[in-house]
Amino acid sequence: MAKPQREVPPAFEGNDQMIAAIGTGAGAVALVVLFALRDQLPHSDHWWIWTCVAGVGLGIFGLLYVPMLKRSRARSQRRRDGLQNHQPQDGQRQDAQSRS
Repeated sequence: MAKPQREVPPAFEGNDQMIAAIGTGAGAVALVVLFALRDQLPHSDHWWIWTCVAGVGLGIFGLLYVPMLKRSRARSQRRRDGLQNHQPQDGQRQDAQSRS
């Protein structure tokens, strides 16, 4: 006899902006630390500075892009919901097709 399966819980929605802000802040802190210690770093490890610069830049991009993406997805969902609500029923479709 098969065990009854539980319902799959809904996916957890994370706070995308907070995640981007924390990552950007961590990159900024690492950049400041590396700038402070750059004279003590071997020349071959200076690429870490540029890695932090890239991380901060991408984090700022994410902070600006995530709200636009969420608004766009919400608009798209509202548009889809509106189209589903305004579709004619089967009987109305047949009447409209017979008239044309």
